[in-house]
Amino acid sequence: MKKMKNINRAQSFKHAICGICNTAKTEINFRIQLLMGIIAIIVCIVLRVEVWHYVMVVFAIFFVLAMELVNTAIEALTDLSCEGKVHPLAKIAKDAAAGAVLLASASAAVVGVVVIVSIIRR
Repeated sequence: MKKMKNINRAQSFKHAICGICNTAKTEINFRIQLLMGIIAIIVCIVLRVEVWHYVMVVFAIFFVLAMELVNTAIEALTDLSCEGKVHPLAKIAKDAAAGAVLLASASAAVVGVVVIVSIIRR
């Protein structure tokens, strides 16, 4: 079996980018979240939100996308280990990973509400 260790930082970076690109190609939820993030950034630019609000929005976007990447990895490893069979522990793992994405998305929505309320109060 081929050794999986990265040789250098450039190779590590390349693998990370491949992971993001593969997830973007194969996971519709990731693409939807990416699109929503782009829209959120455009809205922030158009509405000229304060810098700290913009930073909060960007962190929220990256948090959701990162959790979706983790969810995808957990699903792939679970599917690999179960070899296509349904197992109660596999369901727990997949549901928990999906729940993490849901919580990240909910926190991003809270950030959005905070930013919108601050704009309205200006």
